[in-house]
Amino acid sequence: MKFVLVLALALAVSAAPQGDKDTQIVKSDYENPGDGSYKFNYALSDGTTRDESGNLKRVGDVDAQTAEGTISWTSPEGQVITLRFVADENGYQPQGDHLPK
Repeated sequence: MKFVLVLALALAVSAAPQGDKDTQIVKSDYENPGDGSYKFNYALSDGTTRDESGNLKRVGDVDAQTAEGTISWTSPEGQVITLRFVADENGYQPQGDHLPK
């Protein structure tokens, strides 16, 4: 499950625009109470945003990490792309108008 979360983060970072090297963090919050749950969000000066939360969930006889969130960025063509996702015992489940159905 951790691999799925790392993969999702890597995809989101690689999908962000790379042309503006002067992009600044304009907002950043993070909560990790140590019980397996977490929340974070950030906003960048280029309009990129991310909001994610996760929890431990009992699946059978093991605890599994779950995550859900939203990532938004502007494509090189100027279109705002929004990706919503859930990652749980059913795998990584992305949704967005830009994804094929």
